[in-house]
Amino acid sequence: MEFFVISLLNGLSYGLLLFMLSSGLTLIFSMMGVLNFAHASFYMLGAYLGYSIARVTGFWVALLLAPLVVGALGALFERLALRRVHRFGHVPELLITFGLSYVILELVQLIWGRLALEFHPPELLKGPAFTIIKDAAGSLGLTWGAAPAQACQAAGTVCSPFPATRAFMMLSAVVMLVSVWLLLTRTRIGLVIQAALTHPQAVETLGHNVPRVFMLVFGAGCALAGLAGVVGGMTFLTEPAMAATVGSIIFVVVVVGGMGSLAGAFVASLIIGVIQTFAVALDHSLGSVLAQWGMTLSPTLQGNTLFKMTISQVAPILPYLFLVLILIFRPRGLLGTREG
Repeated sequence: MEFFVISLLNGLSYGLLLFMLSSGLTLIFSMMGVLNFAHASFYMLGAYLGYSIARVTGFWVALLLAPLVVGALGALFERLALRRVHRFGHVPELLITFGLSYVILELVQLIWGRLALEFHPPELLKGPAFTIIKDAAGSLGLTWGAAPAQACQAAGTVCSPFPATRAFMMLSAVVMLVSVWLLLTRTRIGLVIQAALTHPQAVETLGHNVPRVFMLVFGAGCALAGLAGVVGGMTFLTEPAMAATVGSIIFVVVVVGGMGSLAGAFVASLIIGVIQTFAVALDHSLGSVLAQWGMTLSPTLQGNTLFKMTISQVAPILPYLFLVLILIFRPRGLLGTREG
């Protein structure tokens, strides 16, 4: 039970990080129809800018300033480059954002180097948020913060701390979801943004600058990626490969959830995060499962790679298998309204 609870919490925290990333990409696609291939690079840029700003002003100021800087850079890119190729269709948009991802990667390596950086969390987020205690009888208990040392040293007792950084990441993702939803559905700005997508001429007639609206939307999407970068870089690792690590996964999330669906991205992020986390934690092969069921394999099959491969070894490809199944049986995604 303790393994299930900890794995579930780890899966939810990872899934919510994926949502923090995919929400900005979903926002940009749903409002502008642009699939930003450089989105994970803005995530990486947010982590590095957050690291540099935190060294001067502290983490909490960096948590505010780094996404704003990333958002401003994204808006500037849309104004100077993306807008010029928008009228030529999706292929030039994909190519220019794909090229931007390599430019950002080279700039990051040039400025901060190729080695991983130690992005330490603030004092408030150091240590565990809570500790799950499993006693000798098998019952579970919960203690906020670190558990007393004497409680964990008792015979048959297992203490499983849950890091405060992961808890903060989960809280940040939920706050982001609520904030974006309220902005789009309960404010005048959100109504203008949605109207600019479907009825741009009517919005211009009312005196709104539609290109400026799209520029702000693109900047806001990049800012969300930058916020995810600060939180993710502090929680995991700040390194040049961090964009490539999550870059393909967030596109899986967007497609599985439904192109342009914020709710779909949220659901898909949680599903993929939980599935992949449980798969990584399970070190069982097909051969071992069959052996537990009393089925004896021949020596030839026992040496076959397929029967020796563990679930944790195939965990990295599970999201892509899920993507294939979604594209076959539900091309518009879980909660999407248009087919990808």
